[in-house]
Amino acid sequence: MTNISIIGSGHMARALATVMLRGNNPVQILGRDGSRTRDLVESLGPGATGGVTGAAVTGAIVFFAIPHKEVHNAILEIGDSLDGRVVVDISNTVDVSNFDRLTTEPGVSAAEETARLLNGRAEVVKAFNTTFPTTLEAGKVGGQHLDVFIAGDSEQAKEKVSAVAAAAGMRPIDVGPLRRSRELEAFMLVVMGLQVSPEHQHFNWDTALRIFP
Repeated sequence: MTNISIIGSGHMARALATVMLRGNNPVQILGRDGSRTRDLVESLGPGATGGVTGAAVTGAIVFFAIPHKEVHNAILEIGDSLDGRVVVDISNTVDVSNFDRLTTEPGVSAAEETARLLNGRAEVVKAFNTTFPTTLEAGKVGGQHLDVFIAGDSEQAKEKVSAVAAAAGMRPIDVGPLRRSRELEAFMLVVMGLQVSPEHQHFNWDTALRIFP
């Protein structure tokens, strides 16, 4: 059993909390909107607790389920309670105004930016950016389990994230060091572009990436 903290109270926060609880891992939800956070915690049931962003983090693994542009302020608000923990960056920096570019500078990923902001205070892992809320909450797509692609520079941190993913019935796949998050994020530019394209109506936000077998 691993205590999990999730920063955010939106659709991805709900999906992550659902699968973490499914794996018997207690969940703490911290969000800026107190009413929304309370409603989410109540809907999740036993094993879930909540509070406002800035409250002390209790989880050994902390998921940032917020847009990447909000991560900097979240880190400032949370303060030193992130120290020594595993921080999971799930963000995609696709420009949703046109789905035609990434908002990060070439050669750098959102996860690497998060790592720089934390400056060694916590181990940063990239994971869950290739899953979307509906399929993640369901834990499968098309009758198949979900793959969770994991990048990070700490083998121990990746093992911890892999363990909670596996406990929730998903298959963790270690793709290498944190710099591989560049490719994970860039590929989602292709995927999300397909999902919104009228030329590919069979793609939608309920799709997921999986490697066979």
